[in-house]
Amino acid sequence: MPGLYIHIPFCEKKCMYCDFFSTETFRQYDSFLSALHTEIYLRARLLADTPAFDSVFFGGGTPSLLGDVQLGGILEALHGRFDITQDAEITVECNPGTVDVDSLRGYRDAGVNRLSFGVQSFHSDDLLFLGRTHTVEEAEAGILMAQDAGIPNVNLDLMFSLPGQTPERWHYNLERARALGTTHLSCYSLTVEKDTPLERMVACGMVIMPPEESDAALFELTMQTLDAWGYCRYEVSNYALPGYECRHNLTYWRHGEYIGFGPSAYSTFHNRRWWNVRDVERYVEALVAGTLPEAGEEELTPETQRGEYIFLRLRSEGIDLAEFRRRFSTDLLADNRAFIDHCISDGLLYSDGNVLRLTPGGVLVCDEICVELR
Repeated sequence: MPGLYIHIPFCEKKCMYCDFFSTETFRQYDSFLSALHTEIYLRARLLADTPAFDSVFFGGGTPSLLGDVQLGGILEALHGRFDITQDAEITVECNPGTVDVDSLRGYRDAGVNRLSFGVQSFHSDDLLFLGRTHTVEEAEAGILMAQDAGIPNVNLDLMFSLPGQTPERWHYNLERARALGTTHLSCYSLTVEKDTPLERMVACGMVIMPPEESDAALFELTMQTLDAWGYCRYEVSNYALPGYECRHNLTYWRHGEYIGFGPSAYSTFHNRRWWNVRDVERYVEALVAGTLPEAGEEELTPETQRGEYIFLRLRSEGIDLAEFRRRFSTDLLADNRAFIDHCISDGLLYSDGNVLRLTPGGVLVCDEICVELR
């Protein structure tokens, strides 16, 4: 089933490594929320034949800067304009320190049943380096408050390959997450994104990033540790206890359809992709004028869809070879026989004849493998 995504672009402080669109300066929440409601209304009118949706994801930015009444109003607008299943997964990204038990109970009463905390580390010096606004104590308290509020399905974002990070320090982060009863973990390598403060710090020598072999070793440690603890890796960076996989993200990785709202949000629907302006003021101005705030669009050609399907499915559950033949009228194995056989012999891919998957070693070179598959 398709999903709905709502981008809340506000941050108390923008992190030095982040290249997602967000702003620290725009504080006119009322005008933004009014524009968001207008976008939901206009888009629903334009897409009158939409199917049922089984996930809603509030991303950012920091959606937890919104109160439960504001967030509940957005959900009410979505329910009024779209068919959302009764058991839909409804996720809110939260920064520790921006929530308390009462606000989380308000989220629960509004329909939220999953939270994603941007913890990144359980070491105070790491949080200081990353420019995070919360403390270790606030991170731990937030997770426990979520459980007390009746939202036990909690993801934690954690970040490895920080400068100077040892395997022991990283393993401690995983241990703390497990001890707190976390059902889902997103473990990302710190990467240097273009036009970020981190890029400038690396360029001038203020920060020295770890070598690739160190990054690979920490990634392998993550896979081995979480597998031993019963967490299933169902995407390159995502691990879940059985039954706690993120339904909304599975829509992306299964090359499904989704509709996004808010500045910079992307949508993929009926072989078309479009995206909104990366500017809150322009976003609001467009919707006050009664027009959708699209910045661009593209047609998803069969060639584009095929390449995206390979990349997304190989990163996650693997490529269902029969489904691939049905969708694209071609045989992936036959078209890439020599390359796939080479990867299998090198221990990078394996196949049972029905699904083509990455091995743990193949995960480390996933991008390179995807480029070669046609």
